[in-house]
Amino acid sequence: MSDPGDRLAEEAARLDAEDRLAAKRTEFVLDDTVYLDGNSLGALPAAVQGRLAEVVAREWGELRIRSWTESGWWTAPERIGDLIAPLVGAERGQLVVGDSTSVNVFKAVVAAVRLAREEDAERNELLVDEGTFPTDGYVAESAARLTGVRVRPLPAHRIAAAAGPRTAAALVNHADYRTGELHDLAVTTAAVRAAGGRTVWDLCHTVGVLPVRLDADGVDFAVGCTYKFLNGGPGAPAFLYVRRALQPRFDSPLPGWNSHAEPFAMAPEYVPAQGPARGRVGTPEILSLLALEAALGVWEGVDVEEVRAKSLALTDFFLRCLAVHVPPARADVVTPLPHGRRAGQVSLGWRPAESAERVLQLLGERGVLADFRPPGVLRFGFAPLYTSFCDTERAARVLGEVAGGSVE
Repeated sequence: MSDPGDRLAEEAARLDAEDRLAAKRTEFVLDDTVYLDGNSLGALPAAVQGRLAEVVAREWGELRIRSWTESGWWTAPERIGDLIAPLVGAERGQLVVGDSTSVNVFKAVVAAVRLAREEDAERNELLVDEGTFPTDGYVAESAARLTGVRVRPLPAHRIAAAAGPRTAAALVNHADYRTGELHDLAVTTAAVRAAGGRTVWDLCHTVGVLPVRLDADGVDFAVGCTYKFLNGGPGAPAFLYVRRALQPRFDSPLPGWNSHAEPFAMAPEYVPAQGPARGRVGTPEILSLLALEAALGVWEGVDVEEVRAKSLALTDFFLRCLAVHVPPARADVVTPLPHGRRAGQVSLGWRPAESAERVLQLLGERGVLADFRPPGVLRFGFAPLYTSFCDTERAARVLGEVAGGSVE
């Protein structure tokens, strides 16, 4: 009888041969490294290099200031937002790209609270996912001080039941950044809306790995980064979604000349622009924006439902490979096993926790890149457009080799 590990390697090769998304892998700059650090930085789409060279040499070097109009720089934030819109289930004209995730969370949370308190001044609670990414928590506390509400931290799965007459807004992560647990966007949004509050969703760990339906589910505001599974590059600007019906009332706490109705009038009074441009602040990050625009070309013709199917298949297969290669005494799977509660990563609680960073280093030395979150959590992020089943099998096998040796 063949070795279980050999059978997994054979199965991986067969699954790759049957993979409908396999051709997308050729659109990325990859080497022999197994790259499972998509939670922090996606791989480089090959089209970006030539596009940036063109932008620098021609648009900046030759056209210079004329590129704001002749090369379409001025309209880039909304144009690129429209490219992301299908990936988050939104119609065009509701996303703007620019600034960081943190800045956009701040804009969205303050605006959401202001909207709710305009309608009912007694609403004085901002519900926040207690497992949120730290920056979201810091921003929520600051937004609460500015708007006169108090933060009420709760487990994400309890926010729907907790929403009530005091709820101004809820800030929730679509997926837990440590564990990859997927939270119920539709149910939570409906409950907060029924209670009269507003919702702000952080999509950083779900956009690009599973379908999101912002319009259909009635989300008010959403924010997401673009350097993870959208492969926009280091420090790529984030996006801000403002539901169309709310745009005329969107009161950004960061008004800037770039979001003015007449930005070149240099008027002393602020009059906000119409549509998603109201979410702008200062001068757009043109080089990063245009790199992101080129990167998003890999999504042409891609069905997000197929991406989700492959994401689940990859993580299912990884879990099976772990069961064969990694002694159960060394790691606990902290990512939920049910598909409906799993995003696009597998997180392991390593034992002993203090050796997890050393394990990460040893993986890297053997050509497998993952990442780490304290205390002792190893994260493996599976980007369906370029991660193969052979990559997945190799990562588990190498982890098993590391687990079997000394990591002191």
